[in-house]
Amino acid sequence: MRMRRTFYAALVYGTLSFGAVSFLLPLFWMISTALKADFQIFAYPPQWMPNPVVWENFKRAIDYFPFWLYARNTMIITVSVVVGQVVTAALVGYGFAKIEWPGRDVGVVFVLATMMLPSQVTMIPLFVLFQRMGWINTWLPLIVPSWFGGGAFNIFLFRQYFRTIPNELSAAARIDGCSEARIFAQIIFPLAKPVVATVSIFAFLWTWNDFIGPLIYLHSAEKYTLALGLRAFQQYSSTEWNLLMAGSLIVMLPIIVLFFLLQRYFVEGMAMSGLKG
Repeated sequence: MRMRRTFYAALVYGTLSFGAVSFLLPLFWMISTALKADFQIFAYPPQWMPNPVVWENFKRAIDYFPFWLYARNTMIITVSVVVGQVVTAALVGYGFAKIEWPGRDVGVVFVLATMMLPSQVTMIPLFVLFQRMGWINTWLPLIVPSWFGGGAFNIFLFRQYFRTIPNELSAAARIDGCSEARIFAQIIFPLAKPVVATVSIFAFLWTWNDFIGPLIYLHSAEKYTLALGLRAFQQYSSTEWNLLMAGSLIVMLPIIVLFFLLQRYFVEGMAMSGLKG
C-alpha cells in the first residue's frame, strides 16, 4: 500500500512538473529572445542562453514607440473597468444573495444564461449602437459597459461568496435600523476581500490584454492602448523580435506583480465561491 501511494504521488508530481515546464518553456524562450543581440535571434542551432546579454533591448523597445502614453491610456481604461466591474457586480450579487424578491432565482438563471452568448454575436450591434451615440474613437465603449452589472461571471462569484456570509449579520443590522445600502457598504462588502481580489485580477487581466475592443473602437494613435501599440510595433518595425519580446515582457510585468501580490486572496476567493475542484 505504501509503495502504491509513493508511485501514485510520484506520477502526479511528475505529470504536474512536466505540465509546468511545458507552460514555462515559451516564457523562457521569450525572455531569452528579449535579451539577445540581433544576430542571435535566428541562430541555428537555437541559443537558449543569450551571450552576450543585451539589457539595452528593453530601453530600445520603450523608446521605439510612445510606450508611456499607451501605458497611461491602458491604465486609465483598466482601472475604470476594474472599479466598475467590482462595484456593480458586488451590488447585483448582493441583490441575488441577500435580498428576497419575486423571481430572484429565475433572474439568476437568466444572468448565467448570458454566459453562453459569444461576444462575437453582440459585436456588430454594439458597434452600431456606440456609433450612433458618437462614442467611436473614445474610451467610453471600453469603460461604460463595465458599470452596468459587471458581467455574469463576476456576479456569480459575488453571489456565491455572499451566500457564505451568515444572514444573522444582516438581520442584526436591520434591527439596529441600518438600510440595505449601509448593510452592503459597511458590513457585507468589507468581508468580501477574497472575491474582490479575484474579480479584480480577472478584470485587470482581461482589460490590460484586450486587443479586439481597442482595435474596433479606437482610431487615433494618441488613444491607443499597449496591446495596439505592440501590434503597431510588430507591423512597422520590420519585426525586430528581440525588441518585440522585450516590450511584451514589460507589458506583462504588471499582471505578474498583481497576481503574486493578490494570490492568497485569489485562491481563497475561488475556493469559497464554490469553484474549487
